[in-house]
Amino acid sequence: MKPLSFVAVYALFWVLSAFLVMPFGVRTADETGTEKVAGQADSAPVNFNPKRILWRTTLVASVFYALFYLNYRNGWVTIDTLNFFPAPKN
Repeated sequence: MKPLSFVAVYALFWVLSAFLVMPFGVRTADETGTEKVAGQADSAPVNFNPKRILWRTTLVASVFYALFYLNYRNGWVTIDTLNFFPAPKN
């Protein structure tokens, strides 16, 4: 696999991890007991911290990527092992 392909795979894992990480640790105004601003959505976070989200996303993506790379090098899971419905024998 080319080096640029590894970067692209990591980028995909990073974006997926961002969507997995974002909902955790976020609290709404109702949960914290703070006053809402006029026009504020009920689900708007009070304690949004982008640095924490970026850090957690990078950590989770790195773990996923490490598992992907180890599988790529060692061949633990291949197309042949995922073939649940083999072709009928004649």
